[in-house]
Amino acid sequence: MQPLKAARAMRELFADPDDTQQVFEIIEAMQGPALVRVRNRLQKSEQGRRLLAEQPDLVPLLQDREALRALPERSLGRAYLAFVESEGIGADGLVEASDVERRRDAEAEYLWIRNWLRDSHDLWHTVLGYQGDLVGEAALLAFSHHQTGNIGVGMIATMAWLKIGRVTDRSIGARDVIANGRRRAKRMAWFLEVPWHQWLARPLADVRRDLGADRPTQYQPVRSHEVDVSLLA
Repeated sequence: MQPLKAARAMRELFADPDDTQQVFEIIEAMQGPALVRVRNRLQKSEQGRRLLAEQPDLVPLLQDREALRALPERSLGRAYLAFVESEGIGADGLVEASDVERRRDAEAEYLWIRNWLRDSHDLWHTVLGYQGDLVGEAALLAFSHHQTGNIGVGMIATMAWLKIGRVTDRSIGARDVIANGRRRAKRMAWFLEVPWHQWLARPLADVRRDLGADRPTQYQPVRSHEVDVSLLA
């Protein structure tokens, strides 16, 4: 636990909400025993043990846009492709942003779990229906905090709830959308145990049904250039 490092990264993040690297700095600094708990939970189920043993790599699958484009319409993979293209992002961007200093003695399983969380992030966006705006990202972080138990993720979601709610019109209900992210996480399946690499061709509707994902939340997106969420504001 490195609270001072997390505080510095938090200030940098809210000065520039698009600086994804600071998100990973905070997560790394304040993750505590989260990865240990995730691994222990994965070891308790057959699917979790299979993932730990195989350690599938999502990045090559998500980077191959032609293969994704060839998947059936309304599949998870096609919906993911539509999301990243609409946001102008890609799987490699998260990989680059997460290239922060890590312990040299970290076990391979912990590194895989960390990468699995990172690489499935935009698949979570796709299933839950959150866009890549400030409200959507904060709602997904609130969802992720409950699913992973990472304190750093909870810190960012809480600060976003406070700041975004303060700088946006109350009528758009930004705080309600963010808080609902956590409530949704409590009643859905555990996303870390999902074999995302095998589900890309599945109909998105079936994926949502199996995960207990209700209809995507309807909300008004708020982009970083539209408001000032600086901690000094």
